[in-house]
Amino acid sequence: MSECVNLSAILKKQGELVLEDTPIPKPGKNEVQIRMQRVGICGSDVHYWTHGRIGHFIVEAPMILGHESSGIVSEVGEAVQHLKTGDRVAIEPGVPCRMCEFCKKGRYNLCHDMVFCATPPVDGSLRRFYTHASDFCYKLPDHVSMEEGALLEPLSVAVHACRRAGVTLGNNVLICGAGPIGLMSMIVAKAMGAAVIAITDIDEGRLNKAKELGVNYTVKVDSRDGKVMAAKIEEIMGCQPDVTIECSGAEPSVQTSVYATKSGGMVVLVGMGPNEMLSAPLINAGVREVDIRGIFRYANCYPIALSMIASGQVNVKPLITHHFDLEKTMDAFETAKTGAGGAIKVMIHCGDDN
Repeated sequence: MSECVNLSAILKKQGELVLEDTPIPKPGKNEVQIRMQRVGICGSDVHYWTHGRIGHFIVEAPMILGHESSGIVSEVGEAVQHLKTGDRVAIEPGVPCRMCEFCKKGRYNLCHDMVFCATPPVDGSLRRFYTHASDFCYKLPDHVSMEEGALLEPLSVAVHACRRAGVTLGNNVLICGAGPIGLMSMIVAKAMGAAVIAITDIDEGRLNKAKELGVNYTVKVDSRDGKVMAAKIEEIMGCQPDVTIECSGAEPSVQTSVYATKSGGMVVLVGMGPNEMLSAPLINAGVREVDIRGIFRYANCYPIALSMIASGQVNVKPLITHHFDLEKTMDAFETAKTGAGGAIKVMIHCGDDN
């Protein structure tokens, strides 16, 4: 298998993930070919593997996984001006149409014709060689590692969430869910000036990781009653949060996020659970003027995320708990699925350069 030229992680169908050789793609106009280096495993990758779908995105044909990625430009297509062979880049995985109303207004994450890595039917980047639109590849400074480049993707989700929430100096912030996105949101909120941050989770290990990363308070979820949890959060924080960022998608946690938030505050829904028609206390939110916003991926956040890492404002390296070579992709996905060994972010090495 190690002799394969373009070894790729292909989801054949629900539950069937294999490694196979695929043709090396050539860059088209305004594209670059990338020798992949690092790809982080996202919860969506695991979900497509185990369930075969996320909402209306259904795996109906074999699909290469992976979208949190970085690599080295190995070939430059026609008309590419800002990148050259040998440049180290982070890859923003979604390429919009650039022509529609949403794109022209700068909200290209809402583009109906978005082509997004590892979202059916689009192939992802968990392979040796991959091509991508050059204007969605960001050159990495020499001191920013390939791992950090790959983590720009989940960090951009957190940046978008905190911007949508309006996190600013002096805010008291609650993060619901201490998975990778919750922890990233905590880091970003702190960098944006939040005064006090609390984070919830059912897993003690993830709460301990949040403590290592500098959260002010951790709250162990021990009840499915949103009002009970809201009271517990207020007791621990000593106040109600101005902003709550809900990252779990679990119905009880969504309910908690509304009940816990200060009147006149903001709830941002980041996590997506399995139930589209979940029950939420909208009347409670309405009469207390608690605003509820959603987010979908991100837009114009990669440059901000990169500057935060490059300047040292945030440190995402501690979130990487496990490393695997591309040949060990199945072991990597099992670790990400089970959380074995306290897994937070599992990183796959597609190449050995940095």
